[in-house]
Amino acid sequence: MVKIKWERYLFGFVFVVGRTELHLKILNQTNMNMCLFLKLYLIIGPSYEHTASCLNLGFEKPGPASIEDFKPKKESYEGSGCFSIHYNYLVILLFGIACKTTNIKWKLERGRKKPNQKMDFELRRAREKLEKEQKDRKEKARARLDKERKAKQEANRQREAIEASQRARRIDAMEAQLKADQQMEENILVGRGISFNRVLEAVPFEGSGDKIKLPPSCFNDLSSEGAFDKGPLHFQLSVHHQNNSSPSETITTHAGVLEFTADEGTVIIPPHIWNNLYSKKDPITPLIEVKYVWLPKGTYAKLQSQELGFSDIPNHKAVLETTLRQHATLSQNDILTVKHGVLTYHLHVLELKPSPSVSVLETDIEVDIVGPDSLPENNTQHVLKPLTFGKPESGIINEGDYIYYKFTINDEIWGKISSGYAEIEVKLDSEAKDCDTDLYLSRHPLLFPSTHQHGWSSHDMGSKSLVLGSKDHNLGIGGYSVGVYGFKGTTKYNVIVNIQDIPTTNVSQQGQQSVSSSSSSLVDTVECGNCKHYIPLRTIGLHEAYCRRHNVVCEHDGCGVVLRVEEVKNHVHCVKCGLAFHCREIEKHMKVFHEPLLCPCGITLEKTQMVEHQASECALRLVICRFCGDMVEAGTLAVDARDRLKGLSEHESRCGSRTAPCDSCGRAVMLKEMDIHQIAVHQKN
Repeated sequence: MVKIKWERYLFGFVFVVGRTELHLKILNQTNMNMCLFLKLYLIIGPSYEHTASCLNLGFEKPGPASIEDFKPKKESYEGSGCFSIHYNYLVILLFGIACKTTNIKWKLERGRKKPNQKMDFELRRAREKLEKEQKDRKEKARARLDKERKAKQEANRQREAIEASQRARRIDAMEAQLKADQQMEENILVGRGISFNRVLEAVPFEGSGDKIKLPPSCFNDLSSEGAFDKGPLHFQLSVHHQNNSSPSETITTHAGVLEFTADEGTVIIPPHIWNNLYSKKDPITPLIEVKYVWLPKGTYAKLQSQELGFSDIPNHKAVLETTLRQHATLSQNDILTVKHGVLTYHLHVLELKPSPSVSVLETDIEVDIVGPDSLPENNTQHVLKPLTFGKPESGIINEGDYIYYKFTINDEIWGKISSGYAEIEVKLDSEAKDCDTDLYLSRHPLLFPSTHQHGWSSHDMGSKSLVLGSKDHNLGIGGYSVGVYGFKGTTKYNVIVNIQDIPTTNVSQQGQQSVSSSSSSLVDTVECGNCKHYIPLRTIGLHEAYCRRHNVVCEHDGCGVVLRVEEVKNHVHCVKCGLAFHCREIEKHMKVFHEPLLCPCGITLEKTQMVEHQASECALRLVICRFCGDMVEAGTLAVDARDRLKGLSEHESRCGSRTAPCDSCGRAVMLKEMDIHQIAVHQKN
């Protein structure tokens, strides 16, 4: 029988020549039928000497199966006489067909060792190295692209910054040129066609007012511009900053010109200008820009005093006028310094009309003066506190200090006093026993009475009182100042001013009774030889016996005071003036009245002579000028003999030389000759 050996061709797709392993892997979990089929076959099917698992076909003998193991045994078909195929092959054939229909994938791996593992390892390393190099090249290329992009962005930013800076410089240059053109136009407009602008170094000098000194070259420039034909010269002064500061920080004021005698490159300024320009601190290099301007004449000014008491000055507007006479301009926010005797006041310029800067030459200005918004913290000047009639004021005063009060006698009160129906009483009470005070009183314009200058005074121990009536020639309508002086220790005091009415009926009745009683008593009375009193004749003997035992007459020349025997030891007389005092008062009397006092003019006198000296003789005494109304130093007698005949002081002779238009004819006449002009020309008495 012909043997048909076709199985090797049938299973050629499964086996590979050599040592191989057959692995079955079910990749699709839904093909569970095939798994069951394989299990069934493995249980009932094999007749060869081999076994198989569910997922792997192998054999008993070690090592993987070979193709010879799948060949049928010789006795399985020899002698049969017919074509036979072993049922194992049939099962495998059916399994292959089932695998194709159910999409079960077989994975065949070679079982024998690969002969080129070293080559594969080198190839793998080469491949990994190539991949790493490619990755590095990609990263370097990416970094290079990022760097180029950033460099391009930085270049664009720098180019834009340069263009913006150049654009800003061009704009600043255009604005500066425009500003310079506008400034030139403003200078020409403000200066009424005159353009004058200089930057000079400021040099201070001791003077008054706001007039500055310029170099001679400025005189030539102003003369060539025709400034002297435009009227008084006014200049705007502003601090020149070398570093470009904002215009809001520039401090500006105005001034007139005194003379053209300063050194070239400098401007000499008075304290008023220096303090307004450099109020905070002194500059290292004081540079000032001086510009010619035209200013309108002022019509209104509002000023605020930084100290208390400026309105208490008698005729304070006349004092302000005297100060403004030394000024040519006023600027808003300036500080104007006003001196009145030993007092100094600072006035802040709040408002001006018709412009923030005005001229005060040959003009009439309406002035409003307001008090400070708050009390100054460190005020060393004396202040007058108001006193109300009948209302006491209390305080504490230290030794050597003064505290001042003020009150006013108006027309109504003066009418009562002058007619004899009332009196003014100023009373001072001290509460401390071992301390003492003094009381001073003066009439304005003497604002602050003291030991040297006063109108009335009281130096009694304990309570003090000053009673003023119609018989006092210095009393009249006006303001009065009360000074409380701490003579010894720290004292708490009470001061009061009263108006005491004098009843006329009681006075007349008392006078009539006293006249009648005296006339009747003269007939039946005799004089006591001890006390010098008139005693009734019927009791004269008893009185003299009692009087000589208990009363003693002071034997001091001119005294004659009758004292009780126990009071004799306390009764003493001053060795210099001979006045009688209590023994506790003599020490104070000697210190107050007989201790030498030094006058500011250099003369040393006692209190009584010092008061007279400073009231009428001292050249440094403060008097009211009859022409300007200000309180000024009297000075010496006038140089001109005609002025001395008129009784003019040195200041009045100088102040009266000013001219003013006559009210009748308008002619300019000196103030000190205005009365003669009115009599001689206009026949006015």
